[in-house]
Amino acid sequence: MNKTDVLNFYRQTAAKREKWNRRNRFYHRALEKYFSFIIPPGKRVLELGCGSGDLLNAVQPAYGVGIDFAPEVIDIAKRKYSICYTRQATCDKSNSQISNLKSQIFFRVDDAECLELNETFDYIIMSDLLGCLWDAQAAIRNIRRLCHRQTKIIISQYNFVWEPVMKLLEWTGLKQRQPNQNWFSIQDVRGLLQLENFQTIRIERKIWLPVYVPVLNFLFNTIIANIPLFNRLDLISIVTARPLPGDVAEASASIVIPARNECGNIENVVKRMPEFGLHQEIIFIEGHSSDRTYEEMERVRAAYPEKDIKLMRQSGKGKGNAVREAFDAATGDILMIFDADLTVPPEELPKFYDALRFGKGDFINGCRLVYPMDRNAMRFLNLLGNKFFGLFFSYLLGQRLKDTLCGTKVLYRADYMSIKDNRKYFGDFDPFGDFDLLFGAAKLNLKITEVIIRYRDREYGSTQISRFRHGWLLMRMCLFAARKIKFM
Repeated sequence: MNKTDVLNFYRQTAAKREKWNRRNRFYHRALEKYFSFIIPPGKRVLELGCGSGDLLNAVQPAYGVGIDFAPEVIDIAKRKYSICYTRQATCDKSNSQISNLKSQIFFRVDDAECLELNETFDYIIMSDLLGCLWDAQAAIRNIRRLCHRQTKIIISQYNFVWEPVMKLLEWTGLKQRQPNQNWFSIQDVRGLLQLENFQTIRIERKIWLPVYVPVLNFLFNTIIANIPLFNRLDLISIVTARPLPGDVAEASASIVIPARNECGNIENVVKRMPEFGLHQEIIFIEGHSSDRTYEEMERVRAAYPEKDIKLMRQSGKGKGNAVREAFDAATGDILMIFDADLTVPPEELPKFYDALRFGKGDFINGCRLVYPMDRNAMRFLNLLGNKFFGLFFSYLLGQRLKDTLCGTKVLYRADYMSIKDNRKYFGDFDPFGDFDLLFGAAKLNLKITEVIIRYRDREYGSTQISRFRHGWLLMRMCLFAARKIKFM
């Protein structure tokens, strides 16, 4: 069967596909739910191989384009979804708010393997498409020019271990017959993406039971399908990727330094801070200290007039509140969090800046658990807790993460604003600020990359972390995130 035969098949079966979609609506609704979780409403979205347009409509784009190479399929999509419309008020169950969303959705005949479209999108969907393409690499190469720095590619496909089951269902008439399919493994997909300068961010596996059976759907699709090893048998895999950037210009940086009872460290932070970027803005935010931390900040700012130093006092409590208030006041292109205790040397910050600037990741996190530490830098139980949370987070977020609790974190302002806009999904649950950013970054499929650093003992003051009280709080937040991210 050649490419023309495949096109003729889809043209001839276009009218019947709606009937089959209704018969398999549980599977299609599940797929729409997963894509809607990945893609926030109100984005610019392109779907290649859009079929009748149901998935594109479900992700609620502000501007959506659906492409299919069969004219009869596009005619159906146009009849189902008007070109420009305002959605009825809908209830967002994640935050119980009612909202209206204006959408523009267009459908056109085009071929992913010789694409004529020439505009950029925030998200590009290829759902159940790779298996039908004559030249999958050509299609992936074509979408490269449709990407900007923050574009995400979302690819879903059947797990090749289900091929015998699919053939049996087609033979028995329980599934619509298909042309001979390409069966790409996850490694094959990653290889195609890498060849065309895309980086895989995460891989999710979903659905054990693709038909509706009460109780069993919850057991198999919500629980078992998300358990490691068992998920190797899931029906679908969802791969999220991003374009690797080319040359990136220098950027300005805002370095946010929360400080509570850190009077003896303030001047050393400024003295040891290396120069990098177009411009540095140092923002000290003081958190109700019992020593003279704020007065020391004022003295240091006056002693170093050549530095752009800003002072703030947080209105609430906790490091998370301090970071959010300082980020709102920051003006740099890049936002950095740096702890005033100097356990992470300021001299390490250029590594974070370079990793972000040169596109090694969208969210740069420090990792303290590789190099040997100073003797009193981290107590044994804290070390065990860090290793446990690293493993648990790697599973939850679908990205490798070794040190979740390192205070040094760096990201672009534009990405932080997206996290902030999407914060309602998780709510204001994190007094530390680390998990709020990590969960938000993972929800938006930002590539998380760790920079290995050396961890030092404090030179002034004492730790403000309670191993047991804060450890229990961290565990509760992990279980909360598991329900919101993984077992949904």
